[in-house]
Amino acid sequence: MKKEDIIAIQHLLATPKKIAIIPHRSPDGDAMGSTLALYHFLLKLNHNPIVISPNDFPNFLAWLPGSETVLVYENDRENCTKILNEAELVFTLDFNALHRTGEMEQVLSKLTVPMIMIDHHQKPDTYAAYTYSDTNIGSTCEMIYNFISFLDKKQLIDKTIATCIYTGITTDSGSFRFPSTSSTTHRIVAELIDLGVENSDIHNSLFDDNSYHRLQLLGRALQNMKVFPEYKTSYTSLTQKELDEFQYQKGDTEGIVNYGLSIKGIHFAAIFIEHRDENIIKISFRSQGSFDVNQFAREHFSGGGHINAAGGKSYESLKATLNKFEDLISKITI
Repeated sequence: MKKEDIIAIQHLLATPKKIAIIPHRSPDGDAMGSTLALYHFLLKLNHNPIVISPNDFPNFLAWLPGSETVLVYENDRENCTKILNEAELVFTLDFNALHRTGEMEQVLSKLTVPMIMIDHHQKPDTYAAYTYSDTNIGSTCEMIYNFISFLDKKQLIDKTIATCIYTGITTDSGSFRFPSTSSTTHRIVAELIDLGVENSDIHNSLFDDNSYHRLQLLGRALQNMKVFPEYKTSYTSLTQKELDEFQYQKGDTEGIVNYGLSIKGIHFAAIFIEHRDENIIKISFRSQGSFDVNQFAREHFSGGGHINAAGGKSYESLKATLNKFEDLISKITI
């Protein structure tokens, strides 16, 4: 981050302010971990912060310290809009384009107060007054740790803040398996554990607290999986009917796409999920090696993300979307 930006932000944070902290729509572990870590940090600086999520976050993140204070825009548009309009400073975390906030974009785009973007995705927009963007870092939570260090406030990181940061690093690194997990990541995690983070309990809360219906949904997704060895690709799909059959809750499909990538010889995996209430097919892409799913998602499915992890969407039917995907993978080199 630029030295002059750090000095300017230090000046902004020198006096108590009303601060809004925004994650992207359908926030994951990194989005919630980073926003709540920043929330607790700003409380220590005597600010009045509030996290406003565009929509609900998954139940498996509801144990995060401070999650009970999070406001959900979709559930209380009037109050959230009022808070945003009264904010003196806005942080946007784990996304770099305002459209990633869904309906909140129309409010955020009209704000005139300074915005600070902290994000690790490619091709950031220019809406923020101050931008900390680094695509080489595996999680926004790791960047929050750095951000606090840049401000010369690392001594304020306690067990609560460390727990939030650890959660986002864990989820966005695939439990430290993804290539973006660096030696620096492990050194930071070691410091967090020294601060009292109960890493085993966090892993259990994130990955081992399954419902019976969630496991049934996983089973159906695995049954639906198609594998194309000649294209080094696999994909699976879930219809709205299947989501309803297994009493789908937000977050139940998290991580399913990685099962396809675990197959020997597969370097590209995807999951397509039908959401009729939004008239959309939501897509997650994963890859290993040099195949750039960020570019693939941007070019073909109005999405984006990272080289090895990205998302997209389709407004066509599920069948048409899958046909399009099969046609595309037959014409590219993976």
